[in-house]
Amino acid sequence: MRTLIAIAGTIGSMMLAAIIARPQAAPKEQALLNQYCVTCHSERLKTGGLVLEKLDPTHAADSSGTSETWEKVIRKVRAGMMPPAGAPRPDRPTLDAFAASLETQLDRASAAHPNPGATALHRLNRNEYGNAIRDLLALDVDVSTLLPADDSAEGFDNVADVLRVSPSLMDRYVAAAAKISRLAVGDASVGVTTSTYRTSSGSEDLPLGAPAGLAVRHYFPLDGVYSFKARGGGGIPYDNRVAKIEVTVDGESVSLVEVGYYVTADFKLTMKAGTHSLGFSLLEKDPQEINHTWRVVPGNVGVTNVAIAGPLSSTGPGDTPSRRAIFVCHPSNATEDFPCAKKIVSTLARRAYRGPVTDGELETLLGFYQRGRNTGSFDSGIQLAVQRMLVSPRFVFRFEEEPDGVQVGSAYHINALELASRLSFFLWGSIPDDQLLDLAAQKKLTDPAVLREQALRMLRDPRSDALVKNFAGQWLFLREVKNAPGPANGELKQALQHETELLFQSILREDRSALDLLNADYTFVNERLARHYGIPNIYGSHFRRVTVQDPARRGLLGQGSLLLVTSVADRTSPVARGKWILENLLGIAAPVPPPNVPALEESAGKNEPRSVRQQMEIHRRNAVCATCHKIMDPIGLSLENFDLVGKWRDADQGIPIDASAELVDGTKVNGPASLRAALLDRSDVFLTTMTEKLMTYGLGRGVRYFDMPAVRTIVRDSAKNDNRFSSFVLGVVQSTPFQMRVKKSAGEE
Repeated sequence: MRTLIAIAGTIGSMMLAAIIARPQAAPKEQALLNQYCVTCHSERLKTGGLVLEKLDPTHAADSSGTSETWEKVIRKVRAGMMPPAGAPRPDRPTLDAFAASLETQLDRASAAHPNPGATALHRLNRNEYGNAIRDLLALDVDVSTLLPADDSAEGFDNVADVLRVSPSLMDRYVAAAAKISRLAVGDASVGVTTSTYRTSSGSEDLPLGAPAGLAVRHYFPLDGVYSFKARGGGGIPYDNRVAKIEVTVDGESVSLVEVGYYVTADFKLTMKAGTHSLGFSLLEKDPQEINHTWRVVPGNVGVTNVAIAGPLSSTGPGDTPSRRAIFVCHPSNATEDFPCAKKIVSTLARRAYRGPVTDGELETLLGFYQRGRNTGSFDSGIQLAVQRMLVSPRFVFRFEEEPDGVQVGSAYHINALELASRLSFFLWGSIPDDQLLDLAAQKKLTDPAVLREQALRMLRDPRSDALVKNFAGQWLFLREVKNAPGPANGELKQALQHETELLFQSILREDRSALDLLNADYTFVNERLARHYGIPNIYGSHFRRVTVQDPARRGLLGQGSLLLVTSVADRTSPVARGKWILENLLGIAAPVPPPNVPALEESAGKNEPRSVRQQMEIHRRNAVCATCHKIMDPIGLSLENFDLVGKWRDADQGIPIDASAELVDGTKVNGPASLRAALLDRSDVFLTTMTEKLMTYGLGRGVRYFDMPAVRTIVRDSAKNDNRFSSFVLGVVQSTPFQMRVKKSAGEE
C-alpha cells in the first residue's frame, strides 16, 4: 500500500510540474495589447512616444505610475483612433471592453486614493474683473479699454497658470480702479470722454425690419449735456430736406435730427446719468404716401457710426444704479459721516473680498476714505475707499488658504467661502451674491443638497450667460469669428456668431440634452443669416427660432461660425476642419506637422482648375504628409459641400464635390449628415470632451490624467438624466477636483 501511495504521489508531482511548466494563456487584455498595439508601441519603435511593451493591462493602476499612459490609451481607443488606419484591428465591442477594463481599474484606484489636483494663485482675468465690477457696483464698463487681453492655455483665458502679474499690469489695474470708482460715484472731475460705436447686426433694440439703424448701450456718468456725431449713408448723398435721423432713448423717440450731405449730423442731448439704450435710424419721406410720412430708409443706407462725447456740462451725479448700490446710507450731518462711511465700506468690501473683512482691512479702507473726505466731500472719501478696494489683492486675486496640519501631498476640502467663489466664477464669471455668501458664512453651502440647489439657481440666473460668452465662446471658437479671414463682412460674421451663441444658450436655458449641440433640429436666424442659408420668409434684424429642414444643417456641423473659423482666406481647409473636430469635439490632439512641410498646391495658374480635394490628394503623395492627413482629412472632406463661409455648394472650381471618405476606425462618411451620425455613434467621446472642457473652465486649470475618473463619473451619471446640460454642470460642481485640492510643496507648480 505504501508503495502505491508513493507511486501515486510521484505521478501527482510530475503532473503538477507539467502543468506549471505548460505555457499559460495570457489574459485577453494582454493578448489584445500584444497582437494589436505592441507592434508599434515597443521599446524599439516608440511610435508617438508611447511604449506599451512591458505594461500589464490587468494592473493598470498599480504603483508603477502607469495610470497616465493608460489614460492615453483609453482616449485613443474610445475615439476609434487606435489601432491606426490601415492596421489590423479587432471589432469595436472588443476594443470597448478593453477600454472599459482599464477604466474600471483606474476609477477604483481613484476612489480609494483621490487626487484632486491644485490650481495656482488665480488672478481675475479681464472678463471676470468686468463682471465683478458690474455685480459689485452696478456699473457696466468696457474693460477692453482698461486692461490688456489675457493669455490663454488649455483653450481658455481663465487658466491660473498663465494669468501672470507684472508691474505694468498692476499699473493698469490701478488706473482702471481710479476711473471706475469715479464713474461709480458720479465724480464731477471725471472729465469729457468720447466713445465711438459702429454698425452691428442682430440688434434687438431697433424696430423690426430696420436694417439702416445703429443700436448701442452707453453709460452717461453725470446728469448733463452730451454731444452726438452721427455718420453713415453708405456713400449716398441725401438732401437734409428729405432725410432725418430718429434718436430713441430706452425705446422712446426723443428727437428727429436733420442730416447733412452724405448723412452727417451733429447735435446735443440732455441725458440722465446711467446706462441707456440708444437707437439711431435713418428716415426718409415715403414717396408712395400722399402725406409723405417718414419711413426707415430701405437697403444698406443708414447710420454707420456714432460718437458720443461728454458731459459738456453737468447738473450733478444723478440717481444711478451705481450710486444706489454704493450709498446704502446718506449722512445728514457731519457726525453721521464716519458711521455711514463705515457701513458703506464694510458692505462693499464683504462682496468685493468674497468673505468677512478683517479689522485691519477695514481700517485701511477707512483711512483712504478719511483722506478723501479731508480734502473734499463725503462722496470724494467714498470714491477713494472704493478705488483702494478695487486694487486690493483680495479683490484682484482668488485666494484659497491651506488649513493647518495638512501634509504635503494630502487632499483636503476647501472651505465654504472658497467653494462659493469657485461656484460663482464657474457659472457667472463673477463674484458671489449675498445669498451665496450668507450660506457659505453659515457653513451650509457644503451640504450637498444646498450646493445643488444653489448651482441650479445660478444656472437659471441671467448671469449664467457667462457660460455662453466665455465658455462656449472659447470652446467653440466663437470669439474668433470676427477676426476670421475671407469674404464675410462684419454683419454676417456677427450673425453667424450669434446663431451659435443662441443655440448653446437654448440648451443651457431649456436644460436640453448636450447632444443637441450635434443634433439640434432647430437654429436661430435673422433676415441676413436666413438669406445666407437660403431660408425663405425671414425678415428683420431680430433672431428667431426656426426648424432645420436640411439634415446637413443640424447642430454645430452645419453652422457657418464653425465653418468660417476653420477656413482660410480664399478656400475651405479640410485639414483645419478635421483638426477642429478632433480637438474640440473628440478630445484628440491633432498630429504635430513635421518641419518644412510643403504648402498645399493651389490651382491658380494651372492649366486646369483643381478642387481643394484634388489639391490635397497631390499633397498626400508626400509620405511625410500622408501620415497626419489620413487622420484629419476624412473628417474635413466630409464637410466640403460647405464653402469657406458655410454656404452649400455642389461644385468646387467647377468640379463636382466628392464628400466621401473613410474615418480612421473604418466608418465610411459622405457628407455632413453622415459625419454627424458617426460622431453621435461615439457620443460618449463627445460628452467626455465637453465635460473635460467644462471642468477646465470651472477649475481654472488643465484637466490631467488623475481627473479622468471624475470626468467619467460625470458622463455616466448624466446619461441617467438624458444627458441634460445641468447634469454635467452639477457633476463638475459635485466632483472631487472642484470641492477639494491637494497640498503641494513650497514652490511646486
